[in-house]
Amino acid sequence: MLRRDAFRLPPHPASVPLARTRVYDHLKAWGHTEDHGALDDAVLLVSELATNAILHGVVVKGEFEVAVTVLADGSCFIEVSDESPTEPELRAAGAWEDEHGRGMRLLDAIAETWGVWWRGGRGKTVWALVRG
Repeated sequence: MLRRDAFRLPPHPASVPLARTRVYDHLKAWGHTEDHGALDDAVLLVSELATNAILHGVVVKGEFEVAVTVLADGSCFIEVSDESPTEPELRAAGAWEDEHGRGMRLLDAIAETWGVWWRGGRGKTVWALVRG
């Protein structure tokens, strides 16, 4: 069975814990438990990607979008969309990381795979697959 939830949030720091909570609640309702590694990993990645959308994304219409899909094998597919045309950068550890966080490095370390979909001049969606 495939289950999906998508929602929009304002580009405000308070939206990050709200995104985490909504994804956590949906995954728990769909049968993921705390001892299920995909639950914690998916929530962490949503937090990092939502933070990146707020800090680096262009949000002209006042919102960014978060979506979580549970696939038949229990894997989680995470999507965070904003209106920025800029590709996220995976940078080497160092001073930049101290100043700007580790979001994309965490994404690279935790996700089975990830990428960017361009939305025809309307920004991008950063997606990640977390194995169940």
